[in-house]
Amino acid sequence: MKKVLIPTKLDAVARTLLTEHGGYDVLQSPGADLLELAAEHADTYALIVRSEKVTEAVLEAFPALKVIIRAGAGYNTIDIQAARKRGIDVMNTPGANSNAVAEEVVALMLADARHLIPADASCRAGKWEKSSFMGREITGKTLGVVGLGHIGRLTVERVSGFDMNILGFDPMISKDRADDLGVTLVSLEELFEQADYITLHIPENDATRGLLNTDLLSKMKDGASLINCARSGILVDDDLRELKKTKNIRFLNDVYPKDEAGDKPIADIADIMLPHLGASTVEANQNAARMAAKILVDFDEKGITSYIVNRDIPEGLDEAYGDLAYTLTALARGLVGCNSQLKLLETSVYGQLAPYSDWLVVPMVTALSPDFDRSLDHRAALGVLEDHGIEYCDRNVDNRKGYGNSITVDLTADCGSAGRITVSVRGTVAENQVMVSRINDFEKLYFDPKGHTLVVSFADRPGVLGTIARMVAEAGINIDDVRNPHDGTGAKSIAILKLNQSPSDEFVAQLSEEVEAELAASITIA
Repeated sequence: MKKVLIPTKLDAVARTLLTEHGGYDVLQSPGADLLELAAEHADTYALIVRSEKVTEAVLEAFPALKVIIRAGAGYNTIDIQAARKRGIDVMNTPGANSNAVAEEVVALMLADARHLIPADASCRAGKWEKSSFMGREITGKTLGVVGLGHIGRLTVERVSGFDMNILGFDPMISKDRADDLGVTLVSLEELFEQADYITLHIPENDATRGLLNTDLLSKMKDGASLINCARSGILVDDDLRELKKTKNIRFLNDVYPKDEAGDKPIADIADIMLPHLGASTVEANQNAARMAAKILVDFDEKGITSYIVNRDIPEGLDEAYGDLAYTLTALARGLVGCNSQLKLLETSVYGQLAPYSDWLVVPMVTALSPDFDRSLDHRAALGVLEDHGIEYCDRNVDNRKGYGNSITVDLTADCGSAGRITVSVRGTVAENQVMVSRINDFEKLYFDPKGHTLVVSFADRPGVLGTIARMVAEAGINIDDVRNPHDGTGAKSIAILKLNQSPSDEFVAQLSEEVEAELAASITIA
């Protein structure tokens, strides 16, 4: 019998399912100290936790521990690196709380639109201030959904009965999939300009941290509502604070830098603030508990590892090639346009990398979807592509071409009035450094795509490179390196400039017009 400890207020269905299975000895002890439990149960095989902190000291105290399951999506309270060093697999239950969060968004919209919270307090105080609580209806209004992952899509479904006009921003989702959802895809700027309600469903990472700043927030309608049930760091609090001085913007919030008692930094600007209740429903707790039990059984009996979030690199694969797969895909994404709608991802994996093609699709999807966790497996990655309506093809390769250990990534996207575009990039690793060897028909480039890169392709003629260099200099940007080869026919050229800073979108558009570029893009890869 494998001992399983559940030191949290998790629905009893997890204990019941594991006990009925017959292979587990389950102890549920909500609120118990983990170190004290370890002293009594050193033979524990698996831990199922919610928000308990699983530190390195806790891991050391459980010498037989092999599995930790977080009954929920986030796992920032678990030291996953320390767990990996000890050969402990950490898993989560993504999606178990999604419906609860989607319903919370609707609840916040309705509570605010009808002033339910202050009206309740007023009525309990013996007052009758009916005229003071004149509300508004959400039916027929425009809802903007930033991020059309699982929670975003469920939110769209939950508001369907209100006949709302739904706008969506998610650069990864295909137009066909958005049409199926009844969502009109727009730019982020257009969404903030047009929506009466804006709900956020994106992760907090380097790409999204501080995304909602003055530039974006100032585009909101007077009287519009911003709903944040995602992550606190995606919003610049001070920028919203300043905007609310001159604009009637409603702010409905459920997330904070830390989930703990004490003063909250947004208390003065939030019209409704909740103590991170998104996942706090009986049903979500049951879903997470049931999923945690199933994941453990499937892991033990079927070897299903889809939910491991501290995965090792496959034995025999250099970690640099995972970086290569990520970087090539990020480069291709930038070249087709970050706001274009992806249709197809095609890959060719050459040489000794071929056996790892399944694993390599994971960093590729991470480059396309900021809310995908790189530590999940290829089945989860393929599921994300399918959910977003993006086809995937891993092509058979001919190693007689002599490409060595290299990867080709082709991305096809719909670019609005510009039609459909496909960009193909190939790269390898040389001296442990990622190198791009080809972009479309331009071969033997061999440049490092990390940092700030400006890519411009054009019909070859004298003076174009000089014009590009002049405009870059006039913008106050320094050029660190340049590539300027022709294609195989000699009719086209490409200029690849490594810069000390990223040029603005306006600059890239002006440059493209000036040199009559076929393609112009600024890409920053960390």
